[in-house]
Amino acid sequence: MVLHHKCPNCGSDMVYDADSGKLACPSCRAEFDVDESAGRLAPETEPETPETGETVAWHCDNCGADLMALPETAATTCSFCGAGVVIAERVTGTRAPHYVIPFAISKEQAIKAFRKWCRNGLLTPRGFMTADRINSITGIYVPFWLYDLNSRVKVHATATKVRTYRRGDYLYTETSHYDVYRELDLHYEKVPVDASVKMDDAFMDRLEPYRYDGLKAFKTPYLAGFLAEKYQFTDDELLGRAKSKIRGFVESAIQSSLSGYTAVARTSEDIETRNEKSHYVLLPVWLVVYDYNNFKHNFVMNGQTGKIVGKPPLSRAKIAAWFGGVAAGTLLVMKTVSWAMGGGFL
Repeated sequence: MVLHHKCPNCGSDMVYDADSGKLACPSCRAEFDVDESAGRLAPETEPETPETGETVAWHCDNCGADLMALPETAATTCSFCGAGVVIAERVTGTRAPHYVIPFAISKEQAIKAFRKWCRNGLLTPRGFMTADRINSITGIYVPFWLYDLNSRVKVHATATKVRTYRRGDYLYTETSHYDVYRELDLHYEKVPVDASVKMDDAFMDRLEPYRYDGLKAFKTPYLAGFLAEKYQFTDDELLGRAKSKIRGFVESAIQSSLSGYTAVARTSEDIETRNEKSHYVLLPVWLVVYDYNNFKHNFVMNGQTGKIVGKPPLSRAKIAAWFGGVAAGTLLVMKTVSWAMGGGFL
């Protein structure tokens, strides 16, 4: 079943408006609160259909066309009439996300922010900086798991403290030796890991942080007018990535607990990290495809904060000029220091 969010006033398809945070009708300009619309427009549960792992055809109730949806697609637009549709079976029942962060940046705002970002590229080609070659910009809700993790750490170490002091004409060095044991109980909340096959994991990690005070209980109207995917990896399958994301924080906590010594050598270390709770969430991302020099460059933007991640092209001329300027500046400093110390300037 595909779900259309129809305007009760004129019958047009509504979309979620990032500016107002409401469902908006582009035809009659009516706006409706998501909470009110969800109860009237969306079923709480839908019969679940078995997943085949293949592209499935769905019927658009708006124009009668067949919609071809990949197995991971949860929301899309009809390529014939442009209506936003939600594939209800993939976002309801046991497949429903727990939470969603709605888009807070509109398409127009995203384009404006991307163009400003391009102009700030100090080492990018001048043609790229004009930002007038945006091929497409698409809003998509990317599936994530948010983990609440608990790490229990046991560390044994040997440590020394060295104290130097003077008595009379003698300088003494005193070395104390210690057997050290630490037990740590560490908690980390809302550790995000993207559950999409298509999205670049490194890009998704660099889009962080999201502001989790913006989490809303999931309702289908938030998806209206946007694309959305359902998760392609379970929370158990991605637990290893979540653990690796907090490893640096765990290591920092261990080092902090062992501070105060002159030297520390760990003799044993036991770290047990378990998943206390995980939540399935949808997070907003703008996908930007930019044409430059007959090549498509892909960028992603955090749909809540506006942070942009991508690899822009670099200008060889600007890089050479930058290194030349650094070298000239370094030489000038060295010559100035030499002159100040009594040497010749040349």
